[in-house]
Amino acid sequence: MGPKTAKVYTTLCERLASGTYAPGDKLPSERTLVDELGIGRTALRQVLARLVAEGALEVRGRSSYRVPGAVSIARPDGVEPWRIHGERNLYDNQWVKLQLWDVEPPGVERFEHHVVKLHRVAVTAVVDDQDRVLMMWRYRFVPQQFGWELPGGIVDAGEDPSETALREVVEETGWRPRALEHVVTYQPMVGMVDSPHEIFVGRGADKVGEPTDLEEAGHIEWIPLADIPGLMAHGELMASGTLVALLHILANQYRMITTRTPRPLVRGSFARSGPVSARDARAHSGSPARACARRSCR
Repeated sequence: MGPKTAKVYTTLCERLASGTYAPGDKLPSERTLVDELGIGRTALRQVLARLVAEGALEVRGRSSYRVPGAVSIARPDGVEPWRIHGERNLYDNQWVKLQLWDVEPPGVERFEHHVVKLHRVAVTAVVDDQDRVLMMWRYRFVPQQFGWELPGGIVDAGEDPSETALREVVEETGWRPRALEHVVTYQPMVGMVDSPHEIFVGRGADKVGEPTDLEEAGHIEWIPLADIPGLMAHGELMASGTLVALLHILANQYRMITTRTPRPLVRGSFARSGPVSARDARAHSGSPARACARRSCR
């Protein structure tokens, strides 16, 4: 993108972030945007295509763009929440807290329920312009298994999750994302565990050095997005944050295909960043990486 095109991209991003274009809104016509923003139609379409690729916009019909996020179903009425009468600690240290809660579901006698509290976690999927995602081949001692994971870790006290996301990518991979977008916050085991997971997607990255967190790094590789369904089928994507982030990206690409956007779901061929493929990485895994307790919860 040239300076003028980049400025228009920034302007539209600011309007989306501020709610000027709210979820479900239809964007002004291309002609209106061309006149308002002082940009050519071809350059505008490049900006709009990028926003579609990033999931910030979706295409509805020919040259009609909408802000995604609108839902057609209303929240049910008349459903009562559980009552919480109290809680007490059974075990507590800097990594995990085990509690017993006194709860009462609607129409059911009250009882005690175990609750596990863990730290907030940030996980990031960084995608390059060749539709590859930055991942690590790591050993996890709890399931006693190797697998591909995205970089991420615990949000430190007073730290913004976006700062955590950026820091963890650099520390664990040696790559620095050029831009980060928060896409969702979720709970990985909502019935018993409280550990909010913040999912970010990065676009593009620059190599800034070698990983500094050697306990976490393992083997690092840019994995083609075309490989993700196969890795899922083979059970090589174990972490929930990794799955949520990658499924978000694949869902956006599928929506682009079904709405006939010019960008394909996956490319026919991919240039790899090194001699080791996703299929052959087991042979290069080396000694099992020691799972650092600081990030073992993600």
